Amino acid sequence: MFVNAPPSKLRTLLVLGRVSNLPTVWSNCLAGWWLGGGGKWSLLAWTCVATSFLYVAGMFLNDAFDVGFDRQHRPTRPIPSGAIALKDVWFWGASFLVIGIGSLAWMGKTTFVLGLVLAGAILAYDAFHKLLGLAPIVMGLCRCLVYVVAASVAADGVTGLAVWSGCALALYIIGLSFLARKEALWAPVAAWPAVLLAAPVVLALLADDNELRSRAILLIVVMLIWVGSSLRFTIGRAQPQVGKTVARLLAGIVLVDLLAAPNVPQPWIILFPIWFALALVLQKIAPAT
Repeated sequence: MFVNAPPSKLRTLLVLGRVSNLPTVWSNCLAGWWLGGGGKWSLLAWTCVATSFLYVAGMFLNDAFDVGFDRQHRPTRPIPSGAIALKDVWFWGASFLVIGIGSLAWMGKTTFVLGLVLAGAILAYDAFHKLLGLAPIVMGLCRCLVYVVAASVAADGVTGLAVWSGCALALYIIGLSFLARKEALWAPVAAWPAVLLAAPVVLALLADDNELRSRAILLIVVMLIWVGSSLRFTIGRAQPQVGKTVARLLAGIVLVDLLAAPNVPQPWIILFPIWFALALVLQKIAPAT
């Protein structure tokens, strides 16, 4: 019967790469690039491609490093289920990592060095996140570095606002990641990580003024509604649905990026809602976590 049929090779690769999160990588790049002064759209597009390779590499290698844990606790993941061989995951993960770094190399020394740092942070997280209680901080650093890499190819380079916005996103990711650590536990979840989700809102209130203030307030309301509606599945619940909360918060990264760069010009600003919707649609095909 079709119910028992093994997953297709394509779906296996999509699940391994957590491709539903790729739109959030692209929105990171757009926000970081714009905060770096904008410039050539071709450089932004190429940065999106390069960071996509780095992201997918990180997801492949994450499963490769976690194969022992998954065989014991998550046997339906692609490697322990037999959908793909471990050696193939190592090969493709390493290949995508090299392609991602190589794609940034020609864009300048600063971008190349930042790309190497990003790749190093990805590898550090993949290798040690099961051993380090503070691993979510490394995950937050990875996303912050995507902002910085994108800003480095822009007209003004790595600006202070690009760094601060990357840090605010990092705090959001850290809060999200601490919540995600409880995904396998059907027990009450501590509320404190949710406080970190407000970091982008605080930065927007401090940084946006004059004509950006009213637009920022509107976006803050939208983001708070989305975050609040996501947390209701987890916070205060005797049997929290952490996976559902985390998936929604991951898609919400696009809203964080839009809040960081609310003055992206027309028609490019429409990319944010498109990527937000795409992330949610892709989660139906490949789970976000």
